[in-house]
Amino acid sequence: MADDTETKHGGSKNGRKEGLSGSSFFTWFMVIALLGVWTSVAVVWFELVDYEEVLGKLGIYDADGDGDFDVEDAKVLLGLKERSVPAQPASPESEENVQPAEKSYVESEHKTADVELEEEIQSVLHEALHSHPAKKKRKPKLLNKFDKTIKAELDAAEKLRKKGKVEEALRAFEALVNQYPQSPRARYGKAQSEDDLAEKMRSNEMLQQAINTYDEVVSLPNVPSDLIKLSLKREADRQQFLGRMRGSLVTLQKLVQLFPSETSFKNDLGVGYLLIGDNSNAKKVYEEVLSVAPNDGFAKVHYGFILKAENKIAESIPYLQEGLESGDPGTDDGRFYFHLGDALQRMGDKEAYKWYELGYQRGHFASVWQRSLYNVKGLKAQPWWTARETGYTELVKSLEKNWKLIRDEGLAVMDKKRSLFLPEDENLREKGDWSQFTLWQQGRKNENACKSVPKTCALLERFPEATGCRRGQIKYSIMHPGTHVWPHTGPTNCRLRMHLGLVIPKEGCRIRCAQENRDWEEGKVLIFDDSFEHEVWQDAESYRLIFIVDVWHPELTAQQRRTLPAI
Repeated sequence: MADDTETKHGGSKNGRKEGLSGSSFFTWFMVIALLGVWTSVAVVWFELVDYEEVLGKLGIYDADGDGDFDVEDAKVLLGLKERSVPAQPASPESEENVQPAEKSYVESEHKTADVELEEEIQSVLHEALHSHPAKKKRKPKLLNKFDKTIKAELDAAEKLRKKGKVEEALRAFEALVNQYPQSPRARYGKAQSEDDLAEKMRSNEMLQQAINTYDEVVSLPNVPSDLIKLSLKREADRQQFLGRMRGSLVTLQKLVQLFPSETSFKNDLGVGYLLIGDNSNAKKVYEEVLSVAPNDGFAKVHYGFILKAENKIAESIPYLQEGLESGDPGTDDGRFYFHLGDALQRMGDKEAYKWYELGYQRGHFASVWQRSLYNVKGLKAQPWWTARETGYTELVKSLEKNWKLIRDEGLAVMDKKRSLFLPEDENLREKGDWSQFTLWQQGRKNENACKSVPKTCALLERFPEATGCRRGQIKYSIMHPGTHVWPHTGPTNCRLRMHLGLVIPKEGCRIRCAQENRDWEEGKVLIFDDSFEHEVWQDAESYRLIFIVDVWHPELTAQQRRTLPAI
């Protein structure tokens, strides 16, 4: 059973290093292809939205790690909210370790731096935090001349809402709207009360009513600018919550048209484009922002992120770095540290580990080496595992006993149906030829694929820890000579990865996980935690064929295995 103890990553809990405390604040987000570069079991109340269909595509913008794009993600993405890291770890049964998700309509469930590096990191951290003192926010003006004459009635209704008497507040605001149909503030209060009630009832239908009412506010005469901004921003937020990204985009476009000089709305619009996978228009928006506000950190990190997604690695680095250093709201997120470090690594720059260390200190990573972003707290964290440590000894024995059967079925596919092996498509290769033939993905069996390797699939059906692992895959992997796979980390600490050697050249093939290299052997299983940084070299004279089986982390409870969103 997982617990909350944090010890060193070499063989312990969450890979945290003792003696350093993570910062208790950070912001963000993401965006799905950003979610693209970067997928939901959810209960949809009143079944108005197919989250599996809509939000499954938004993996890259999932800011809180709960597997879907929801209100908290939108808040952070749009720079409306800062992340906070809990002072104490949550219980083992709690949600994932990225950020607690708001529960509403959808429920789902090293190297140590030396002293010189440590001082440099602290210097960067201090500069980022203290060089941009927060400006005192102006209180928004929500009342027009008429609403000031009924301020007492508006305040009485608002007091009910703030006390949590949602139904009474809604009745009070409805009465005011009926009595004063031209009152923007009464209409806005009605929308907020519907919004609150929707969350209380977990009703998408009520939430849609709130969205409609927010939109009505803007159409009234003499609406204060601040009220227009609040109404449209909340409308866009709620539309995104329901997965209505294109509707949200229209709302954000309206905001930019009404307030063209406010770069924050353009930044929000850029996120809106990213949420529908329109990186091209998002890029144009951020270029426009940076042309008038060249030091806007939010625009910089997102622009850098887009450049990296375009594989413009060197070009992306200064934008990601300067954006992070700005300390602007919406910039301090694990994904930006992740991608900046990755870009630096690909350029051969050891500065990458400074940023990984800083990301760790900020609470985004479990350790410098373990940098997955979708995590459950308290799980045992170590790079390499034995079969006994996993508890999956029967699976390992079965794989090793039947390795020739698995090999022969795989070789037959290579000989007769080579097109079933698809090239690796996550941009993880520096060079070479690496293809995979997938049998299970996210706990779903590929029936057509299994027709080609029926005995192998029948063998695996006995092991739900593998076939039911919705955060992993089961697949053949062939790698040809001259291939190098960049250092990278998997997305989650909720799985372990088994490699069964099938066809292994005598020399030239090796894998590194964290700081230890190992070699494959035919008929033998290697087990590692791919949430730790790992890297692969294939410098042999012939191909290497292995069989990959992902399994649930053994310390996950049955409840967690049922409810954790797929990745």
